[in-house]
Formats: sequence, C-alpha cells, structure tokens
Amino acid sequence: MVRIFAGLRHAPQAAEIQAALLRLVRGLLPVPAVLEQRPGLLVTEYLPGVRADLVLPTLSPDRLRRLGESLGAVAATLGGMPMLRRGVFADADLTVTPYDLELPPSLGPLAERADSLLDTEPRTCLVHSDLNPKNLLVDPDTLAVTGVLDWEFAHAGHPFTDLGNLLRFDREPAYVEGVLAAYAAARGTAPEAALDLARAADLYALSELASRAGENPVADRAAVRLAAIVAAQDWHATDVSTQRGVGIGGG
Repeated sequence: MVRIFAGLRHAPQAAEIQAALLRLVRGLLPVPAVLEQRPGLLVTEYLPGVRADLVLPTLSPDRLRRLGESLGAVAATLGGMPMLRRGVFADADLTVTPYDLELPPSLGPLAERADSLLDTEPRTCLVHSDLNPKNLLVDPDTLAVTGVLDWEFAHAGHPFTDLGNLLRFDREPAYVEGVLAAYAAARGTAPEAALDLARAADLYALSELASRAGENPVADRAAVRLAAIVAAQDWHATDVSTQRGVGIGGG
C-alpha cells in the first residue's frame, strides 16, 4: 500500500511519524510492516481482511458480540500502552508536543461533569484517535482483527478516547457488550464505568467533528448526535426523542 502525504492537512513529518508508530506497535497489534519510507511517502505491506464496518451490519447478535470482543481488545491494548505526557507527535522520535484541549461552552454543565469524570483516570496512553470499524480489518469468518489502519491522528492522550470512538455510532447491544467485556477483561474497568468514561472522552472528538457539519456525512451525523447530547445533558443520548442510546445499562 502506498500513501502520499501532501498539502496543509498533514504535518511536515507525517510519513516519518506514521512509520515510527507502526514500528512501535507491531507485534502488539496487527499493523502492516513498513516497506519504504521517505519524506511525504510511506509504503506498507498489504493486509488481508474486510473492513469491519462492512461486516458489522450482516452479523447475528452472537457474532456481533464476538466482533465487539475483537475490536474491544484492540482498544484495550492501546489503553495499556503508556506515554509520559499528553500531546501530539512532532517527529520520527515520537517527541510529544503538549496540547490544550477544551470542551466548547455549548455543552453547558455537561462539559464540567465530563472533565471531572475523566480526571479520575490520570494515566496517559497511545491513542489511535480514529479507532472505528472502518479502520479495522477483520477475518469475515473468525472475526479476528487482521489490521489496524490509518494512524494519521494518533497522539498521546486519555486511555478511554479510543473506546469512545469505537462506540460512538455503533451501538447495537450485543456489539457494545462485547467491546466492553473485552476491555474489562484486559484493563479491569467495569463495563458501566468504562462506558461512562468512553462517552465522556469522546465528547472532545465529537465536538470537533460536529464543528465541521456540512463538510461530510460523518460530520453531519456527529452534529446531530452532539445536539441530542446537549439537549439531554447526557453523553449517552442518541437523538432528541429517545434521549438515551442502547448498550450496557441502557446507555
């Protein structure tokens, strides 16, 4: 696979940073080997499998749970990869440049509640930051993960960020239960507590996505979801009418 990094969207050393990240996690997660890397260009091996977002709608509840367990294990592995400080990666040595993120005032009291809850988990870990079924390859028969793709937004951040991304839009009960069960087994956080932390952590990415409504369907969907959350003052909300999503404990 050949990827070209060009334009203002990418950091000057984007190719070098992604190559370093792939080398860092290889052996812990199924990522492609780096075959060639030069400024603005990254060549990696081709991985087998089917995108999980294409497989997910075809599955029975039992297989949905199995898929959730496979994807949840990836989030748990990332959540256990410690980093010293939070920030973005600046170079091929994965030097961390600190960032200062704030939730928008439009969230109202929910922003303070989210930050208070997230502060109960002070650890920092490697965050993929775009960990959702479209960036995960799976074996369609066994539902084992065969590839973790697209590390463009990776950074050092909160341990529940990737879990929140994984559960942002895909909320089928069996899938959610599988994701949380795998995370609990690996990281020891009870499913209901992990779900609360995940949804609180995801408010940062969801708010950023929603601010770009009109640019693409995902941003539009995020804006609708965020509007429901603000209206309900509940980070589990899915739309204004139902107030709550589906999943563990009705969340």
